[in-house]
Amino acid sequence: MTSVEDSREVGGAAAPLDLLLTQAATSTVRRFSPGRPGLRFLSGLARRPDRVAARARSLAGQLAQIAVGTCDLAPSSRDKRFADPAWKENPVLRRLVQAYLATGETALGLLHDVPLEWADAERVRFAGTNLVDALAPSNNPLISPVAWKAFIDTAGANVVRGPRNLVRDLASTPRVPTMVDPDAFEVGRDLAVTPGSVVLRTPVFELIQYRPTTPTVRSVPVLVAPPTINKYYVLDLAPGRSMVEHLVGQGQQVFMISWRNPDARHRDWGFDTYATAIIEAIDAAAEITGQDAVHLMGVCSGGILSAMTAAVLAATGRQEKLASLSLLVTVLDQTRAGLLGASIDEDAAAQAVAASQRQGYLDGRKLAEVFAWLRPNDLIWNYWINNYLQGKRPPKFDILFWNSDTTRMAARLHADFVGMTSRNALTHPGAVTVLGTEVDLAQVTLDSYVLAGSADHICPWQSCYRSSQLLGGKVRFVQSTNGHIAALVNPPGNPKSSYRVTDDNAVPAEDWTDTARTEKGSWWPDHAAWLGERSGPDKPAPEELGSPRFRVREAAPGSYVRDS
Repeated sequence: MTSVEDSREVGGAAAPLDLLLTQAATSTVRRFSPGRPGLRFLSGLARRPDRVAARARSLAGQLAQIAVGTCDLAPSSRDKRFADPAWKENPVLRRLVQAYLATGETALGLLHDVPLEWADAERVRFAGTNLVDALAPSNNPLISPVAWKAFIDTAGANVVRGPRNLVRDLASTPRVPTMVDPDAFEVGRDLAVTPGSVVLRTPVFELIQYRPTTPTVRSVPVLVAPPTINKYYVLDLAPGRSMVEHLVGQGQQVFMISWRNPDARHRDWGFDTYATAIIEAIDAAAEITGQDAVHLMGVCSGGILSAMTAAVLAATGRQEKLASLSLLVTVLDQTRAGLLGASIDEDAAAQAVAASQRQGYLDGRKLAEVFAWLRPNDLIWNYWINNYLQGKRPPKFDILFWNSDTTRMAARLHADFVGMTSRNALTHPGAVTVLGTEVDLAQVTLDSYVLAGSADHICPWQSCYRSSQLLGGKVRFVQSTNGHIAALVNPPGNPKSSYRVTDDNAVPAEDWTDTARTEKGSWWPDHAAWLGERSGPDKPAPEELGSPRFRVREAAPGSYVRDS
């Protein structure tokens, strides 16, 4: 289990993942119900009465020890749910915690006693762990010492503020506890403040060019394609925590795509629309900087779109437009790609696509709700205690503010992603067609930089690694010791950060950690140096942004990022 601070960083990543989007378009009951896998689990359990009896006897023995005070079962020192000293010092509360831990271990143990297919096991485990987490005594306002202390400290005001907060959160999606005050930050004032200008605006995106801060710049520019749910500025958070700022400071010319927040009018925007937009941005960045090629950097779902676009360019003889390809926390190979990969079947996929088609888009707030439940202790129950039991306002945290700043996904793009991921189509050359071209990732023979987070619960590092093996060029694979978003927002200076790296991605994933070398610090300087080696000679920094054909329209962060 990660610390509270780390878990908030990890959890803040949840909403942008677009790999498997069915759950966001289904009902809450269906989302949490294990369905047929649950029935298969119960059937398997019925055929193993000896295992059930053994677990029951063990639990009875533990409960007896707990009752007489001889049990030494205790929560982990890193389990923040029971950090209050009263959970250990009060004999009644200590026994409640021990009984909860013993019962939870028994229940989860039963989940492992029944052999199931991988997908079935993942869905049953998800339902079981969510139930166990929900029943924790720390969540009970009548039991929690934290709630009682808040009652005393606030003279009972928490029992008024807490329910009021609960009613407010249930009134609209996402129906999860508020993780950050909506007025805590302002885009353009606190976040997304790296100086730059919008130099191109289309119905689909704005293109931001950032102002150089060094006397000379690298010749070949970088174009960033961010995720298509949530805003781009996770890559340009506050000063000192901005990847854009870091790259600009290294002399890199940086361009950022800021996607428009689509509505029902844009229901027909799909893979073709977004691939066309990326190519349009590539051409603009190349013309503005006077170069023949650009570095293309894709993040999460933007990485999927970037990889497919690179494959289209390669197949049509235009790969020379790209100097390299960087894929950050991006899964192209969906084989056993975590819980979400287990949560989709043909029926669920069809229902999800139909639901978004009726509305014209998939609401990112519903997706945020889905991913919050992937880490319920960090993103649900932690804020349940803070907001409802203690009646407090959530603390300021820039990543969680960004996480709550969701966008919609056009119905066609949603259908394209669901169809592609449910068939794991990118692992089969020609199974996906974009802009009339069959996609074969092996035709992408560029040098590539692929990043994964070792603790990523959204895009498991093994899946990112297998994805790198689909590419046809030389790959530098980097595993950062962080989760999904903490791997991205990873500025130099954090003494806890490190990363593993290798230029050989031919070995199986289970053997990769034995072959990779470990480096201290952030991977940002490593990536900047890798780009620098492929960016040609330095040249004087431009005095003005844009070009005669791509004139400055407004200052960064632009208009599209402010659309709600």
